[in-house]
Amino acid sequence: MTKRLTKQTIGVGVAGTGFIGPAHVEGLRRNGIQVLGLAENTPENARAKAAELGIPRAYDSFDAMLADPDIDIVHLATPNLLHHPYAKAALLAGKHVVCEKPLAMNSTESAELVKLAAQTGRVNAINFNIRMYPMVQQARSLVQAGEIGDLFILQGSYLQDWLLFKTDWNWRLEPGQGGTLRAVGDIGSHWLDLLTFITGLHVEEVYADFKTFHPIRKKPAKPVETYTGKILTPEDYIDQPIYTEDYATILLHYENGVRGVLTVSQVSSGRKNRLFYEISGSKSSVGWDSERPNELWVGHRTEPNQVIMKDPSLLSPEARETASYPGGHNEGFPDTFKQLYTKVYNYILAGDFNKQPDFPTFADGHYEMQLCEAIERSAKEGKWIKVK
Repeated sequence: MTKRLTKQTIGVGVAGTGFIGPAHVEGLRRNGIQVLGLAENTPENARAKAAELGIPRAYDSFDAMLADPDIDIVHLATPNLLHHPYAKAALLAGKHVVCEKPLAMNSTESAELVKLAAQTGRVNAINFNIRMYPMVQQARSLVQAGEIGDLFILQGSYLQDWLLFKTDWNWRLEPGQGGTLRAVGDIGSHWLDLLTFITGLHVEEVYADFKTFHPIRKKPAKPVETYTGKILTPEDYIDQPIYTEDYATILLHYENGVRGVLTVSQVSSGRKNRLFYEISGSKSSVGWDSERPNELWVGHRTEPNQVIMKDPSLLSPEARETASYPGGHNEGFPDTFKQLYTKVYNYILAGDFNKQPDFPTFADGHYEMQLCEAIERSAKEGKWIKVK
């Protein structure tokens, strides 16, 4: 007899608990859903992380976690090269899957996962959590309601500085673990997904310019985690060639003649994690900055500009759904995980998998893989490339 899934009975397993895995755990707990177990790269790490995070079960391997009949859904927060094989194994084991982006290492793998998810009937989500900021949802409501008018220009950037120095290191720098795209795949994909989510427009063709400012980096001889302070001596480093981009600027031709431009960088000093976009239309413009996530700028030609503050009582119904606190009580990055998992788990617990999901799915992850591959090809060939 199939058990009835409730918040009390659903079994959640997490694979990977480096930087982003604990954000998944916290977001789940804030929804009243407890994580049952976790898997790590070694049994020892799994036991240590389970003790640190207060998770009852630590598995010796990912396969052991899948073999546990109490696990109903798996969250994948591993390095990128494991996303496809782990998601595939989880679907074949009958588990629902929430996967970090990118969905896979290439579009062939991501297409396989979309097909397999449909065949198995399992719920699938890609962790484009930035969609879940209330003011992003408000921007979408304005655009979809025609308040901005016919769209002209989508422009913006996603800038970070955590790889500014030659001594900065992370597994994402290694193509074997992170893929052949780095800045574009890691953070540019969030911006690209966001603009398609807000506008409903897909990209038809791209022209990209890449630059690797540090062709040689100093790789630590000992492991370091994302965004942590690194106190190492010169003899602790080895020279490592870098083949992925520190920077990209991408020209984007969207549907309906809409034009776009995106700059992505992981070497922009002072920008810790700033996603910015501005959408210009025939009536007004709308802009948002992730470093000021509770504000939405609306620009006008014939009346004063506006800055809309996050206040659920003043937002659209869709935006109100992702705002848990009243006006003046700020919400930020951790809240986006909570809001995303609210949607995913409400969908799972409702049990009607024929209903259109109100969260990003593997299909969205696959589209981003196709788009990123076109961007990478354009940078290599120096010409416009059409998106599949």
